Amino acid sequence: MRMGYEIEYYSEKVQEEIAKMPKTLVARYLRLAERMMVFGPDLGMPHSRAMKGGLFELRLMGAEGIARVFYCTAAGHRVVILHSFVKKTNRTPSAELAVAERRMKEVCHVKP
Repeated sequence: MRMGYEIEYYSEKVQEEIAKMPKTLVARYLRLAERMMVFGPDLGMPHSRAMKGGLFELRLMGAEGIARVFYCTAAGHRVVILHSFVKKTNRTPSAELAVAERRMKEVCHVKP
């Protein structure tokens, strides 16, 4: 069976950062990534949330904490994982969001 979406990474570093997250968060990421490949990038709350301008976040929760993985969609049923971080506060730091937005503009050629 051909899956609907392909997952790509902005860089090898992004992939490595996700792999270095606490075990329960990595496990959650892998499960949600599989679901995205089958059902598409918008899994809906509480799993994913549309941010702005085509940016999405995967919402990871596990025994060791909370993390976010930002991604966007590109042509040809591709999901591009842009940035990840482990949350330490209730709000998403604007610097983390800015990294994801900058990478999305670069990858998806989004006009500001």
